Amino acid sequence: MAALCMKLQTKSLIVMRGNRGYIMCGYLDLKAAQKFGDAAVKITGVSNIGDALQTTVHSCTREASLLGVRKGQSIKDTLRLIA
Repeated sequence: MAALCMKLQTKSLIVMRGNRGYIMCGYLDLKAAQKFGDAAVKITGVSNIGDALQTTVHSCTREASLLGVRKGQSIKDTLRLIA
């Protein structure tokens, strides 16, 4: 698992990548991830990795759903599915 938290001008860009998919903040486009066939999970309202680990799934691509990811699922449970 790899994680990135980059402070931009007013907010942070957050991505956590596993071998089977990734979790992304609202800066990134879920529709683009769906178009590319990625197993992507969107989270919102977070400003650092600690916050990201305590939140839940906002939405996800079809491919992430096929791995067992569901809206409202804890990110810790989601990480087990995409690791």
